Amino acid sequence: MPRLPVPPLRKTLDKYLASLEPLLLEDEKRGGMSYQSGLSLRKKWADEFEVGIGKVLQDRLGALDRASPNNWLDDNFWLNKAYLEWRAPLLVNSNWWLAFFEDDTMPATALKGETNNNRAGTTFWQLRRAAWLVWRTLEFKDKLHSQELHPDTTRTGIWFRNSTSKMFNIARIPEPFCDTLSTPPETPTREARSILVMLHDWCYAVPVYYPPTSPDSLPILMSPKQIEARLRSLVLDVEDRLSRGEKPVPVGILSGDDRDKWASNLDHMLALHPSNRKSHQVMLNSVMALSLDHTTFSITPPHPSRPLPPHKVHHRSPAQSTLDSHLHMIRGTELNIGNRFYDKAYTLIVDPSTRAGASGEHSPCDALVPSIVAEYTIVQGVELSEFTEDKAVHPQGVDASEPSWERLDWVSDEHIQKECTAARGRALKIVENSDDSVLWFDDYGTDWIKTIGNFSPDAYVQMVLQLAWYKTRGEFTATYETVLTRMFKNGRTETLRTLTRDARDWVLSMVTPGVSDRARLKALQRAVQTHTRLTREAATGRGIDRHLLGLQLLLRPANGESAALFEDELFERSAKWKLSTSGLSAGYLFKGTGFGAMYEDGYGINYLAAPNTIKFGIESKFSNANTSTEKFKNAVVESLMEMKLLCLEKEDVEPRPIASHL
Repeated sequence: MPRLPVPPLRKTLDKYLASLEPLLLEDEKRGGMSYQSGLSLRKKWADEFEVGIGKVLQDRLGALDRASPNNWLDDNFWLNKAYLEWRAPLLVNSNWWLAFFEDDTMPATALKGETNNNRAGTTFWQLRRAAWLVWRTLEFKDKLHSQELHPDTTRTGIWFRNSTSKMFNIARIPEPFCDTLSTPPETPTREARSILVMLHDWCYAVPVYYPPTSPDSLPILMSPKQIEARLRSLVLDVEDRLSRGEKPVPVGILSGDDRDKWASNLDHMLALHPSNRKSHQVMLNSVMALSLDHTTFSITPPHPSRPLPPHKVHHRSPAQSTLDSHLHMIRGTELNIGNRFYDKAYTLIVDPSTRAGASGEHSPCDALVPSIVAEYTIVQGVELSEFTEDKAVHPQGVDASEPSWERLDWVSDEHIQKECTAARGRALKIVENSDDSVLWFDDYGTDWIKTIGNFSPDAYVQMVLQLAWYKTRGEFTATYETVLTRMFKNGRTETLRTLTRDARDWVLSMVTPGVSDRARLKALQRAVQTHTRLTREAATGRGIDRHLLGLQLLLRPANGESAALFEDELFERSAKWKLSTSGLSAGYLFKGTGFGAMYEDGYGINYLAAPNTIKFGIESKFSNANTSTEKFKNAVVESLMEMKLLCLEKEDVEPRPIASHL
C-alpha cells in the first residue's frame, strides 16, 4: 500500500487560509476586525512561515517520513496526541458505544427478562445470546486470520485485516501524562485464548479456545454450546459469592476514572500483591471482554430535587424511551458503570432482557472497524441447533483439561476502597451529565438524497448539521468530520473542516427572509460541491490538519523557534471542534451509536445513513446552558424537511446517480 504523503507546504497553507474565511467573516459581522484586514494578516503570517521556519519544519517532516517504517503520522505522533495523552476519563469522553437490534429468534418472554432460572440477576437467554455473540465475533476473527474473509489481495482487505488485528488481545494501560497500549501475546497462552467476563463487577478469565494440538497449529475455537456452559458455571460461582456476602474490588470503576488517577491507583494495587499484577496482565491479554449486566436499565424522569431547564427536557414517546434506554445501557448508567473494563479495545455487553451492544477504547482502531465486526456478529441470530447436547462434546484430540474459568480477584486496602467510592461518584457525575439520545429520521434517506436531491449523502447530512447548529446557536463553529485515510499503509483518519465559506453562505441564505429558493438551492449545491472536494482531498492524503499537527510538533521552542501562524488565536479556534461529527455506515443492524462531545458547550454526533432512514446519535452535556440534545434533534428534523422542500422546488428533478462514499 502507498505511504501517507507529506503534502506540499504551500498547498496546505492556502487550504488553511480558506478554512479561516467563514470565521473571519463572522468576526467582522460581530464587530471584530474587518474580514480583509484579518485575512491579509493571516496571509502575511502564512507567507513568512513558508519561507522561514515553515520551510525548516517541512524539511524535518520529510526527513522523519523517510526514517519512518510505515507512516510519518502513525509511527511518531498520532496515538499519543489523539488519544493516549488525554487525561479525561474514557467513560463517555473517549469510548464509543453501539446498540444492536434485538435477536428475533429470542422468545417474547426473554425480551422482558422473564425466565424461570434467573441466577445472580442473569437470565437463560441472556447467557445464550452472549455465548452466541462471542462465538460469532471470534469466528469472524478467525476467518480474517485465515483470509477466508477480506484476503490480502485488495487494499481494503489489507487495511481491514491490519485494523482488526488491533481490536483483539490488547488494552490501554494508564500511565502518568501519557498512556501506552499493551503488546499482544506472541504465543497462544491460556490468557490469550480467554475472554474477560465481568458480572456484578467481578472479573473472570474464560478460555474460549482449546490449546493448539501441535506447535505449528492454531488454537481451536470452542462451540457456542461449550462457551455457554462455561458462562453458566461462572454465574453459579458469582451466585455463591453473593450468597456469602462477598463484595468485589470494583477495578472497572477505577478504569473509568481520570487517567492520572487510574494510573496512580493501578500502581498502588500492583505493589500491594502479586496476584493483582497477574489479574491485570490477564485482562490486558484476553481476546476481548464480555460484560454481563444483572440489571435492565430504563430511563426515569429527573428527580424533583434536580429539575432540568425546560429546553433540556426530553419529550420521549414510549418507543423513544425504550430506544434511548438501550443506548444508555451500552454507554454506561448508574446501574452498570462498574461492570466494564474501560481500557479494553472491544467489549460485548448483554443485559438480562437480551439487549446487546458493544463499546470500546478508541485508540487501537477507528470505530468503523469494530462496527464491521459487529455486523457479522449479529447478522445471524442465535442458531438453536448449535446448542444441542451433542455440541457440548469436545473435538477429538484437543486438550480439554483446563478449568472452565479463573477468578481475577484483586487485593485492596483502605486507600483503594476509598478511591473506589470516590471514582464511582465521579463516574456517576459523568453519566448523569451526558445528554444522550438517538434520532431516527425516516421520512427519507440516502436513496432520495442521491436520486431526487442529486447530492452526495454525506455532504448533504453535514449541511443538515450546519443548519441545525445555526438554528440553535445563532452563530457558526469549527466542525470536525472524520475521513478515513485507509488507502495508505497504516492510515487512520484526517479532519474534514465542514464549516466552509460556501457552507456559511448557504446557511445564511436559509435563515435570511426574502432569499429565493433558487438562490438557496444554488448555494446548497456550491456548499455540497466544496464539501465533496474536501472529502476527496482528505481521503487521499491532501488534508491539512494532520500536516499542520506534524509541523507544529517539530517546532523547537526551547531553541527559540516560534511561528506567528501557530500563535494566532484563530489557529486554535479554527480547530476547536464544538461540533464533532462522524458518519459510520448504513447501520441496518444497529439501533444507534454514540460518542461524547469534545467540549462542554458542543455536541458529539455519529450518524448512520441508510437508503430510507438516517439515524443520529447525539451527545451533549446537561450542565451547559448553551446545548440541548432534544432541541438539536428538533432542529435536525426541521432542517431535513426544509432541505427536502428546497430540492422539490427544482424544475428539473430527473434522477441521476451521484458518487458517494456512504
